[in-house]
Amino acid sequence: MSFTSKQRVWAAMNLQKPDRVPLMCQFSIGFMMTQLKPDPVAFWYDRETFAEGLIELCRQFRFDGILVSLHGHSDAWKKDLIRREEMEPGKVKLHYPDRVEIHSWIDLPIVEFNSPVQNPTIEAVDPEKDIPSEIDYIPVSNNLHFPLCKDHMFDIFDLLYGKVGDELSIHGEITSPFDYFLDYFGYENGLIALMLEPEKSKRILAKFTDGIVALAEGMCRKPIDAVKISSPFAGQGFISKDAYREFVLPFESRIIETIKAAGKKVYIHTCGSIGDRLELMRESGASGLECLDPVPVGNVDIEDAFERIGETMFIKGNIDSINTLLFGSDEKILQDVRHIMEVGMTKGKGFILSTACSIAPKVPRENILKLSELIQEYGFYR
Repeated sequence: MSFTSKQRVWAAMNLQKPDRVPLMCQFSIGFMMTQLKPDPVAFWYDRETFAEGLIELCRQFRFDGILVSLHGHSDAWKKDLIRREEMEPGKVKLHYPDRVEIHSWIDLPIVEFNSPVQNPTIEAVDPEKDIPSEIDYIPVSNNLHFPLCKDHMFDIFDLLYGKVGDELSIHGEITSPFDYFLDYFGYENGLIALMLEPEKSKRILAKFTDGIVALAEGMCRKPIDAVKISSPFAGQGFISKDAYREFVLPFESRIIETIKAAGKKVYIHTCGSIGDRLELMRESGASGLECLDPVPVGNVDIEDAFERIGETMFIKGNIDSINTLLFGSDEKILQDVRHIMEVGMTKGKGFILSTACSIAPKVPRENILKLSELIQEYGFYR
């Protein structure tokens, strides 16, 4: 039986084996910029430009699905713009009254504020009054927020579906309450707050969760198959298993329950070392896990992961984007990807081949093209 790309990914997320291994990597903004060389400002702020870029690269690399990492686009960024400065090809500086934004083909935008950003202290915050009831931004990176427009919150999903229909699997993305918490207080002060004010921290996490649940409900009304919960700071490098159980698990579980109740699949994306908490992450009720970074980026052995959680969760991963795809030889790419596919095809019930985290910006395009070629040669189920 031959599957469409959408059916292929859906089967894997339902712990079933399609005709062949599905392929679906997450594009970093830097990789997309490097490949497409668009107007960098339009690519960041314009939903049409961003959607077209996602579709074009998905088809070029023969991926079976599209992850939509940015949504809620609007033209509000133009409102207070003083001037646009063309610095060099592929590099633009936007001048605002309070900041400068540098958009380029290299990576994410860089924001330079005129005055230092002052994060609040947990002692000064009233969870009910100070934490917004509606989520109106994505905490993309330090000092970099992507504003969410209430009137156009999920327009990009209708736009994408109108262009690809049921050809490709479309996935949305939301961010973990724990990420919002650390972004709100600053990473260092946020981690200290967990130790000094654990109960108040949980009240704040719960308030962020309320807003994210509402966001997830709206996203799930759109023509998508799954939602990724981006939870990059919940690994061993930041918090212990006990802290994960206390400050991450209950809040992500609420969001997961909401998404699954809407009939969508949901998976958790946590970077780095998570080998000590795979079963704990399974307790969230998530349909699957993404990343599972191998050594040296993380500490997950793919065979061990399938043995521990592969009966009940699909696994999306775990090609090392740096040491395999960026710096690895052709022989290393072949060996690593074949090994991951063989394990996924034989040990797990549901498997999607992917880079562990996003495709690094400087990975050569021919190395990404190799992935679909290797699937055509080795990735068909008997």
